[in-house]
Amino acid sequence: MNRFHRRYCASPTWARRVERELLPWALRDVPLGDDVLEIGPGLGVTTRLLTRQAPRLTALEVDERLAAGLRRQYPDPAGPVAIVTGDGASMPLPDGRFSAAVCFTMLHHVPSAAQQDRLFAEAYRVLRPGGVFAGSDSQLSLRFRLYHLFDTMVVVDPATLPARLAAAGFTDVDVTVRTALRFCGHKPAA
Repeated sequence: MNRFHRRYCASPTWARRVERELLPWALRDVPLGDDVLEIGPGLGVTTRLLTRQAPRLTALEVDERLAAGLRRQYPDPAGPVAIVTGDGASMPLPDGRFSAAVCFTMLHHVPSAAQQDRLFAEAYRVLRPGGVFAGSDSQLSLRFRLYHLFDTMVVVDPATLPARLAAAGFTDVDVTVRTALRFCGHKPAA
């Protein structure tokens, strides 16, 4: 993230928006279960909120500096929140462990559609049968473009996202678009 974008994501304004609008919308009717994986928590705004909903949370962050900041917030590796440094497209996590995998406003930071597809496949791999993959991402706007000047910005096309998630193995895929998009897909139970 560029400096301006990082500053906005650390602001009380963004934290309030995430708490009041983004997370409730993105996770409406999504059963998280008992062991949740958050992919790309960044500065941890969503992590803090997810700890209220998930008995066990693992946050996977690719940026070592951001992961170190999260470890300062959640220092007990045996506690309810574990911080792991790693790439969502090649997760250092076991098959079939998690009841849910989630990601919020981070997919556009993944440098290519092919790498996003690898992230979808990895989310499928680490989910238990019957698990759910859900989240949200931003859609193109002038403000969004300005926040991402000199920054990675690979916008997810909501029209192709259902087929991309299905190609990773997910069923019952739902994609909803407002000013952002939300998605949900399920790993079959059998």
